[in-house]
Formats: sequence, C-alpha cells, structure tokens
Amino acid sequence: MALITLIAVAPVIAILVYLVMKGWRALTPEFLTQMPSQGMKAGGIFPAIVGTFYLVLGTVIFSVPIGTLAAVYLTEYATQGRLTRYIRLAIANMAGVPSVVYGLFGLGLFVLLMQFGTSLLAGSLTLGLLVLPVVITAAEEALIAVPQSFRQASFALGATRWQTIRRVVLPNAIPGIITGTVLAVGRAAGETAAIMFTVAAFFLPTLPDSPFSQAMALPYHLYTISTQVPGMPDEIKWGTALVLLLLVLSFTLTAAAVRARFRRKKKW
Repeated sequence: MALITLIAVAPVIAILVYLVMKGWRALTPEFLTQMPSQGMKAGGIFPAIVGTFYLVLGTVIFSVPIGTLAAVYLTEYATQGRLTRYIRLAIANMAGVPSVVYGLFGLGLFVLLMQFGTSLLAGSLTLGLLVLPVVITAAEEALIAVPQSFRQASFALGATRWQTIRRVVLPNAIPGIITGTVLAVGRAAGETAAIMFTVAAFFLPTLPDSPFSQAMALPYHLYTISTQVPGMPDEIKWGTALVLLLLVLSFTLTAAAVRARFRRKKKW
C-alpha cells in the first residue's frame, strides 16, 4: 500500500521538480512585476497574475455563498426523498461536465444573452458555476460532520432552526467549508477552457479597472505563449508554468493549514 501511494504521488513530485529545474531562472522580481513587452517575448507576467487574482476573488464571491446556502438547505431543511436525490444527482452531473462546456455556456449566457461582454464578471460567474458542485459537496460534508447532539442541545434551549444553524452548526462546520472552498478555488485558478470565451485576452498593456474589463490570466497566457507565439523563449514558458503551479499549490497548502488550525481548536 505504501508503494502504491508512492506511485500515485510520484508524478506530482516529478512535475514539480521538472518545472523547478526548467523555470526557476525566470523567477525574478522583474518577471513577476513587469508588463509583457516585445510581443510577450520579454518583460514579465504581472497582468496575468493580477487577472488570475481578480478571477479567483470573483469566483469566491459568487460560489461560496450560493454553495453554502445550498448545502444548508440539503442538510438542515430538505426532506430526504426523491427531490433531494434529484438535486444531488444534478450536482454530481455538474461536477462531471467538461470545463469547455462551461466556457461555451458562459459565452452564451453571460457574454451574449446578459450582455456582460468578455469581462471579469462573465469569467467569474462561469468559474463560479464550474466550482459550485465542489463547494456544495464540501460544505454538505462539513455540515453533516457536526454531531446531531449539538443541534438537539440548541433546540432544547429554545433556539429556532435558523438560530441553531447560524450559532451552532455553521461555526463548527467552517473548517470543512473553508477547506473545500480553497481547493475549489485552486481548481478555478488553473482552468483555461472556461475563461477562453468569457474573459481572457491575448495581450493587454494595462490592468483591468472594472468588473466589465477584459483581463489576462495565467492559464490562458501560458497556452498562448506556448502555442501561438513563435520564437518564445523557453525560460518564459517554463517560468510561467512554474508560477501557475506554485499558485495552485499555495491554495492547497493554505487549505491544509486552515484545516489543521481549526481541528486543533475542536473539543469534540
């Protein structure tokens, strides 16, 4: 079993080591803080980093409240029957939809029908839909993990259902909700197909200044410089890939740290 675990982890370690060997020379302050220049063959990737941050922030704003409230309904209010089974089936199906389909859906709904245009708002909404099943599932598991005795004690003291959820259940479920959210955001930060049609720009000399602005993003930027720009220096391509991987890994490590901190505070 230990050998199988090592085999499963080895590709991740190999990818990380390979990217570090190929791209560490590009990780300079100038590369991380400057605008691209000379047709993106020189300069830095600062607009792509900022655009990715804005997309992640918008994804959290749209997906976490909706996902958490949906999980609260499924675990605390809904009668466990045919309707809830259909809802959970729909959520499971949403998790299996390819990201390019979400991109086309976002193009049709947010960009064209709702006339948000190719913008941060359209991209954030699309990514919010993409990670919504992950957020709902993580929040639901966190709520279920709270002991029923906590709810019964709250009801015995005269609290209403909503007071019990707000004062007892949600505070104890926060570690699981945060962990699931951060992992979902890590997935959103690395998505390319979902933002190709809704927000990502080939090259922008300025930073986005409103939710209706286009933006560069690290996944699409990496795709562009790797496939669409002839003569691109390998150092820039591997450096961009390393920055993207480190960004996604930082979300994962943040989730692990938050989970460990809250678990130490638990008394049950």
